Amino acid sequence: MWAMMPLCSLARTFFSMPELTRELRIIGLLGMTILLLASICLATIENYSLAIQWLLISALLWGLVWQQSAKRLQDNRVSVNDALYPSLGWANRLTILRGFLIALCAGFLWQNFNHTLLLWLPAFFYSVAAILDRVDGFVARKTQQTSLMGNALDNVFDALGLLIAPLLALNFAKIHWAYLLVSGAYYAFHLGLRWRNRNGLPNYPLTPNLLRRTLAGFQMGYIAVVLWPPFDAQITRLAGFAFMLPILIGFIVDWFVVSGRVDLQRGHSQKFFDALATGSINWGQPCLRLLFLIALAAMTAQGQWQGLPLLGQLFAAGLIAFGLGARLGALLALILIALLPPEHINAASSIFLFSATWIMLLGSGRFSLWHGDDHWVERQDGAS
Repeated sequence: MWAMMPLCSLARTFFSMPELTRELRIIGLLGMTILLLASICLATIENYSLAIQWLLISALLWGLVWQQSAKRLQDNRVSVNDALYPSLGWANRLTILRGFLIALCAGFLWQNFNHTLLLWLPAFFYSVAAILDRVDGFVARKTQQTSLMGNALDNVFDALGLLIAPLLALNFAKIHWAYLLVSGAYYAFHLGLRWRNRNGLPNYPLTPNLLRRTLAGFQMGYIAVVLWPPFDAQITRLAGFAFMLPILIGFIVDWFVVSGRVDLQRGHSQKFFDALATGSINWGQPCLRLLFLIALAAMTAQGQWQGLPLLGQLFAAGLIAFGLGARLGALLALILIALLPPEHINAASSIFLFSATWIMLLGSGRFSLWHGDDHWVERQDGAS
């Protein structure tokens, strides 16, 4: 009887909590239960020491995900002037699930597995997390439960995923260590903002920029693909430089804006960025398409494409040349070059890879017959 009293008191405390807090605690306990069960399965497949290490790292990351979610419970509303939602909602639950999947990936850091099948698991977990990055926003808009909390957690888990997944890819020797500059850029940027606040320096607002979100989304897609075992490390490492350069340049430009080195309120600064964007669309992106076609012709002349890969590249070349869904054509071209033997990597194939990557990131620009793929990349799914 006396032993039941603390349990009854604990139950009363639990059920007297606000609904949001109670729901998040249930999610936290459910996550820890799944991690514990997964570690037991891992111990039977591999060994106990490896399973314990996996559990400790994953649980630590899951604790961080839970803490970041709990920290923002009071932001589970449309704006600071609106009332709190009565529950987390499916969009926030999916966002927290993304964090949980990243925690699962983290457990594979610095591990050596005897069963190569386990190498496929982090690729699967992070790929699902990358897909959910688009799905949670769609669900939030469709259920009309967009929130400050969801927006903040989305950014936090994007950055966390782009730290854990590249560390995994580096552990598997699938990327060059320099790609970790992308992982650190987000944290360096926000540390810089805090440093300016502490020193009484103003932080100027960033203007909305669809390209910023697009580049971040493609980084997650790149890392998700890199983690899958079939893709050769020599090609994925080279592709990492093509993916990282635009987003690092974007961080530098954004820092110039928030620190006031570039004042968008001044007419000449805004005109410079407008001219840069116009130049990219009118000449830069069409030149990338031409460069891609030249590199493809050189690779074909060298006999690097034969059979079905050649037909696939010719199809991709048609999409890119006519601007008929050039991003899709560039994606197809990159998938096919990723399957090439490492000895085929030379100057022509490097130019091919860089130009295809940048077409996929930036779009086809002027002289294009159809921009439907651009609209799909830039749109907000579920928005009316």
